[in-house]
Formats: sequence, C-alpha cells, structure tokens
Amino acid sequence: MAFSSIFCCVKGSDRKGQAKKQPTWRVFSLKELHSATNNFNYDNKLGEGGFGSVYWGQLWDGSQIAVKRLKVWSNKAEMEFAVEVEILARVRHKNLLSLRGYCAEGQERLIVYDYMPNLSLLSHLHGQHSAESLLDWKRRMNIAIGSAEGIVYLHHHATPHIIHRDIKASNVLLDSDFQAQVADFGFAKFIPDGATHVTTRVKGTLGYLAPEYAMLGKASESCDVYSFGILLLELASGKKPIEKLSPTVKRTITDWALPLACEGKFSELADPRLNRNYVEEEFKRLVLVALICAHNRPEKRPTMLEVVELLKGESKEKFEALENDEMFKIPPATDDDMLTGAEGNADAAASELKEPKPEIEKVEV
Repeated sequence: MAFSSIFCCVKGSDRKGQAKKQPTWRVFSLKELHSATNNFNYDNKLGEGGFGSVYWGQLWDGSQIAVKRLKVWSNKAEMEFAVEVEILARVRHKNLLSLRGYCAEGQERLIVYDYMPNLSLLSHLHGQHSAESLLDWKRRMNIAIGSAEGIVYLHHHATPHIIHRDIKASNVLLDSDFQAQVADFGFAKFIPDGATHVTTRVKGTLGYLAPEYAMLGKASESCDVYSFGILLLELASGKKPIEKLSPTVKRTITDWALPLACEGKFSELADPRLNRNYVEEEFKRLVLVALICAHNRPEKRPTMLEVVELLKGESKEKFEALENDEMFKIPPATDDDMLTGAEGNADAAASELKEPKPEIEKVEV
C-alpha cells in the first residue's frame, strides 16, 4: 500500500476529530532537510540502526531537529515508515516523542522529530555517557515514571489502543531536563476494540521480548509491560538485559535479580554508579515492580496504569500485596536457569529480531 494512501487517513481523521485544531506537524521538502543537516553530513550523524541513520539538523528558525532517514526503500520499510508517522501524528503526550513532520519524495523516506540533547537512556547506562554518572536516583525515578506514563497513554488513552512492541533503553530519549520521551513506533500495532491480543510476526530486541510473544507471536499490552520490567531492572542496576558470562553461557537480568530480591538483598542490585545514594524504599519498590512486570505468565503482570500507581507509591495496600506475591517467596533460581548458547532463550527462537547494540551507541530515535 502506498504511503500517501495510508497517511491521508490520518489527516482525514484529524480534521474530523479536531476541526479547529491545526496539526502540529508538517511536510518537509527534501531540499529543506538537506540544508538542515548539511547534506546529511557524517559529522551530523547521531546514530545508526537497522532502519537507517539519524542526523542532527537545524532549521532556518534556529530550532534543532533529529532526522531519521531510511536506509533502503522497500515495501516493508515503506509500511514501517507509514505506521510510525501515522501513530506519531495521532498521539500527543509529554512523555512520547513528538512528530515535527516527514518527507516522502521519490524513494526518500524521512521522519523529523525534536532533537533530544541528552540522547537516549542507553547512552547513559551503557554508551558514550555511561562514565559521566549523570543519572542520579531522582532522575532515574523520574525517567521510570515518565516513560511509564507515556506507555499508559498508548495502552489506555489512544484510540485505538497502541502496542509499542519495542520498549527498550535506546527508545527512551531524554530532553534537556532528563525528562523521558518514549520513541520509535516503527514496530507499533493498533489493537482493535475488544481484542485481547493480535497475532503477528515477531519483531523486537533480544532480552526484552515476552515469552508468549517470542514463541507464539501473540502481541498485547502485556508484552510491553514485560519489556518495561526489563527496562526498569536495567535502570536500577545498570546491567544489560542479557549478560555474557562466558563464550557459551548467558544470563538474563531477571535470573540475576530475582534471587537477590527474594533474599531481600536490594543493595546488591543497585547500580554502583549510584554510590548507594538512593531512597531505599523507592529502590525496593522499583525492583519489585520491575520483576512482577517481567513475570513469565502474562496474567500475573500488572497493567501500565497499575505500574504508575505502584511506582509513585500511591497505594500502600497494593504494594504490600506485591511484596507478599508468591513470586518473591519461591526459592532463588539456580545456574540451571542460565542460557547456554541459544538454549532456553525464547527470544532466540524469534524471527526478525534486532541484536542488542554494542556498548558504544550514540542514539537511536
């Protein structure tokens, strides 16, 4: 399906629902984006992924932008481009990356966003800013709550509801005040009213995929909850979703964290870069919420509305129920739960997955 025919539906729906409100995005010319990025100069490149490259640019009015440029035109790339632009044009929330506009000329497909000066959460946990220790505990809690609120909007307030399908550290961008903005909707799916899930080809990133999605292709809001749980553990501990212990043995972050949580050893879960400067009760709350989100059984996972409530500490009763959940009473996992090569890893069975990025990554918008 042509991009223009998909996107015209968005413009039509915008006019119907918001007769007097002008869209906040616009169509850019290729010439304008060439000028803004200095002809997509290598020095302007912020990062690169499977989709293509992201460039920093500056418009004639001085405003800074990030431009995602598709690497190769194909029907598949065209569809992902159309989906991302359509979703970005629909959603407006302070914790979701805003669409500035797009360009579709010839075989060029580009998406324009606001530039995020503090790049991605990944860059601060594992990348170029990781040694600077800019993420103190207050900032981490704000990032956790802010990104959760962005996902709540997708799951509960957008019409129709939206599954992101690629929640991860590189898709949480940070503005000048380190406020989180969830980004990259190329894999997102609309959920029809009344549907509990959609069955689809598996896409996402190793380490973040819910078991039922990786193995059966069943995508639901609960899959995003699982991915968000992994993200929270990453934010608390500074560890990657999958840790390589030897050339043949890997360990997931949940296999490492759950036994420590069961034993009440929360200080051993904390990122050393925090230097023990965190609010113990908040840290415990974040870790327990993370682990219940990453439960192997989707029916045991909370909704994102409940996640926000728990992270904010708004319900003492619900947190006490979480503390007493059977998940935290079971014996700690053993070495048998570690991943040997691809064995035991549901993610490894998935198709069209993106391998985890190397430690040095600039940004992925």
